[in-house]
Amino acid sequence: MPKSKYPKSDWIRPLVRDLHPYTPGEQPKVKGLVKLNTNENPYPPSPKVLKSVRDAVDGRFRLYPNPTAQQLRDKLADLHGVDRDRVIVGNGSDELLALATRAFVEPASKRKDASGRSVVQYWVPSYSLYPVLSDIHGAIRNEVPLKPDFGMPSVAKLKSEGKWHFKAALTYVTTPNAPTGRGYSNKELRALCRAQDGIVILDEAYVDFAEENAMSLAAEFPNVLISRTFSKAYSLCFQRMGYFVGHPHLIRALDSIRDSYNVNGIGQVAALETLKHRSYYRANFKKIIRLRTEVGSELEQLGFDVLPSQTNFLFVKPPGAEAAKWYEGLRKKKILVRWFSSSAFKDRLRITIGSAEEMDQCMDAIRSLAKKLSDW
Repeated sequence: MPKSKYPKSDWIRPLVRDLHPYTPGEQPKVKGLVKLNTNENPYPPSPKVLKSVRDAVDGRFRLYPNPTAQQLRDKLADLHGVDRDRVIVGNGSDELLALATRAFVEPASKRKDASGRSVVQYWVPSYSLYPVLSDIHGAIRNEVPLKPDFGMPSVAKLKSEGKWHFKAALTYVTTPNAPTGRGYSNKELRALCRAQDGIVILDEAYVDFAEENAMSLAAEFPNVLISRTFSKAYSLCFQRMGYFVGHPHLIRALDSIRDSYNVNGIGQVAALETLKHRSYYRANFKKIIRLRTEVGSELEQLGFDVLPSQTNFLFVKPPGAEAAKWYEGLRKKKILVRWFSSSAFKDRLRITIGSAEEMDQCMDAIRSLAKKLSDW
């Protein structure tokens, strides 16, 4: 009897068969869409970064890149005033977040784990990759709601409610938060890190648009790792460059399980050159922050509920109609924003701050739709 042309389901682990993968923002195939859905920087890399990349397209392509991104780690260590053994570079910060789950969390062998060794915990809402990484690893998820205003509950409140696991193997904290844009103070983060008996990753993907950063906490606490990326602020999404800063003991653990040559050579060249021209990027940060304030103010005047943001996006609740209708209405006008259709926050839209021209087009579309609310 001939074999079936379809693979048998039991060839695949049950955990993987039932997995709900991470859903990235839509990559539009429609021409002319203003893309404000994935929090990309609207400004290109520094011209000198682009030149360095072009100049690197040579005979080096036949060679392996530096396996530990040594030069880049040295420069990052200098930038943050730490030793090189406190820095690890990854194929985007996502790779390092995944490595942390593998390095610090025991796969669950039972439903409850009083020790916390199999527990991965995070706030809801936060980065939607966290539950996916937990499920891939077979960990126990502990999802704890933020306050109604999306602030973090105090440690005292967490202890009294009993929902937070202070012995969780791994705790992810997106700061500033995504998708809300809410910033958290170092005072709040320090209290949480001090109370936690397990690894805490402070995921600072959007920190360049915030009022303060928590890098000092990586030196203050041996269980804290700071996650940074070159994507959001430094216009290198295409190259996938990220890094962690933390105690050498934790960095060595991550380094021992990473893939060999995990960071491509062109990405290392681009990131190294980026660090030489930070003033160029700081000027762009200021433009984005100024636009964020202006757009947020105008949206409020139009009746939107706009959460205070310390990121390069706004998380808003539109007036007069469901967010889904606003999303579709904007899309018809060739403005693409992010709507989380399956979440508890489907009443909100996330709008990336683009260039001044893009935000003018976005606001023109929003004003046009607002005039037609009575027809919806």
